Amino acid sequence: MHFSTNPNLNRRQAIAVCASTLATLGLAACGGSSSDSSAAADSKDPKQLTFEQGKLTIATGDPAWEPWVIGDDPNSGKGFEAALAYALADKMGFSKDEVVWTRTSFDEACAPGDHNWDLNIQQVSISDDRKKAVDFSPAYFRATQSVVVPKDGKYAGAKSCKDLASANIAVMVGSTAGDYVKDAIKDGSDEGISIFDDNSIAAQAVTSGQCDALVTDTPEAVYMVESGQVDNAIVVGQIPGTEDPEGTGVTLKKDSPLTPFVTDAMNALIDDGTVKKLQDEWLADYTSNVPMLEK
Repeated sequence: MHFSTNPNLNRRQAIAVCASTLATLGLAACGGSSSDSSAAADSKDPKQLTFEQGKLTIATGDPAWEPWVIGDDPNSGKGFEAALAYALADKMGFSKDEVVWTRTSFDEACAPGDHNWDLNIQQVSISDDRKKAVDFSPAYFRATQSVVVPKDGKYAGAKSCKDLASANIAVMVGSTAGDYVKDAIKDGSDEGISIFDDNSIAAQAVTSGQCDALVTDTPEAVYMVESGQVDNAIVVGQIPGTEDPEGTGVTLKKDSPLTPFVTDAMNALIDDGTVKKLQDEWLADYTSNVPMLEK
């Protein structure tokens, strides 16, 4: 900017010119900032609010187990959670090509703070404590917990939770399985509960004899047995009273601008029968014919 050095321009005129110019610049700057922030805050298009603009980044487990994700390949859209994720994305206005998959630990799925993903789907049970750290979608499934044991082990004939009281039971860190084992099998004690980073390591612990049993969601327990993840094993039964009261939900970072869009989309999929249809397609074989243990 250039100001005249003409001696005939008096001091009052110079001040007036400066004030007018600065006011104009200030209004322009403020106007641009307000417009940008308001566009982001009030956007009706979720594609403007994602981690990578125009793409929806969805995280799942590493590995992702069947029947939630078939063949550990979420891109295929096969498996209950993989198929549901694509249905959810579609309801939000994202095509399949606009979905990007990434992997995280289970702990990261419900950890506070910023993440390099928009949504995380890996059987995270909704709870008041977790709601303090992350946002949840409406529940899309309510699982029970089941017990996997070696066929030739001392607990293969267990008919009740009391029969398992002395077993060393493997659970995954951060999962609700540990709480259910503590309350329903261990009479409130942590003794005899072994915690592992993920269920694949827990499965190895049972196969090797380090642990006597493993507890996880019923569909995953059935898959572990059928696929040989736990060698020569059976699902001895479901633990009574373990149906997830609040259900399983998709997680988002706390106060995510995408939460209203995800909530509306999931509710629409529940209301139009899509969630039930996907449950019947992918989970029925993994939830039927599993006996219920006595207390």
